[in-house]
Amino acid sequence: MKTIYYLILLPALCFASIGQAQHNNKTMKTDQYSVEIIRYNIPEDQQASFEKAYSDAGKYLQASPYCLGYHIIHGEEEPTHYIVTIHWTSKEDHLNGFRKSSEFTGFFQLVQPFFSNIEEMKHYNLTPITWNKEK
Repeated sequence: MKTIYYLILLPALCFASIGQAQHNNKTMKTDQYSVEIIRYNIPEDQQASFEKAYSDAGKYLQASPYCLGYHIIHGEEEPTHYIVTIHWTSKEDHLNGFRKSSEFTGFFQLVQPFFSNIEEMKHYNLTPITWNKEK
């Protein structure tokens, strides 16, 4: 089941989230930014606190010139699983710009209590293979 999740769901999430990042900057090409995927396993009794922390931390991402957009999804089949997807102008801008900024300090203070629950935290590049149905 996990193999199916990684082969189907995770790429689909990246493809689905591209629309929001492109909406923010219509001329941006998919190979010009980086998608950070953070997978969490959050126990049920911590989920409200986790969601509140990221809701509050969002203002720091929104204030950063390096962040193009983000979203958080919650597992249906495995309700302790969360995936945070953050679109950065580049991996370098995330690591050397955002992480050295005042916005990072506020962001980190809010989400740091959940870092021991991280199962994966990596950067990905989108491929040109994508499709979204127009609504």
